[in-house]
Amino acid sequence: MRLNADFSQRVVIRPEDHVWTGSPSSGVERMMLDRIGEEVARATSLVRFAPGSRFSEHEHGGGEEFLVLDGVFSDESGDYPAGSYVRNPIGTAHSPHTDPGCTIFVKLRQFDPSDTEQFHVATAEAAFVPGTVPGMTELLLHDVPGETVRIVDFAPGTRGAAHAHPGGEEILVLSGSVSDAEGHYPAGSWIRNPPGLPHRPVSEEGCRLYIKSGHLAALV
Repeated sequence: MRLNADFSQRVVIRPEDHVWTGSPSSGVERMMLDRIGEEVARATSLVRFAPGSRFSEHEHGGGEEFLVLDGVFSDESGDYPAGSYVRNPIGTAHSPHTDPGCTIFVKLRQFDPSDTEQFHVATAEAAFVPGTVPGMTELLLHDVPGETVRIVDFAPGTRGAAHAHPGGEEILVLSGSVSDAEGHYPAGSWIRNPPGLPHRPVSEEGCRLYIKSGHLAALV
């Protein structure tokens, strides 16, 4: 399968575009955002776990990064409530499960082999710092050559600076809404901007964004 696999192209998926499909584990559904491969794939997805569901033990052949959007995600290392950001590098393994149910945003098989740090961040409890423009605050989650991951908050009425990411940019709107010259993106929207594409984000109502940048340069 090749889904949104041309990384030189801009992709926008809004909540009304979501189509959930089953997985090998009962009670676990996926909304595929981009994918190269079949059941074992380089993939970016939203994954929805029904209450009491489990996913079979598996190894992260290319690493796993995920953000818990709602509910509580659990595995052998602990319980991760909404707002938890987790990185499991290449070679790690776990058996995910959930009691109350949860939804996660997950990226699979996208780690550089040298990126070996395993950690999690409770973003709901973390301290944000001022961003690059008034009304913006941010929380740096991960920063290595070729990849930066942040959570960014826009206060109502914030206008970001016009910019273009040389290595591309990926955005998931976690709450509120954001706009640019190309359109309006409510909570649940996913935007992938290819390297060099200029834009200027604006949020009239305020928003919280997951932003990953720099990681698309090697794919175009």
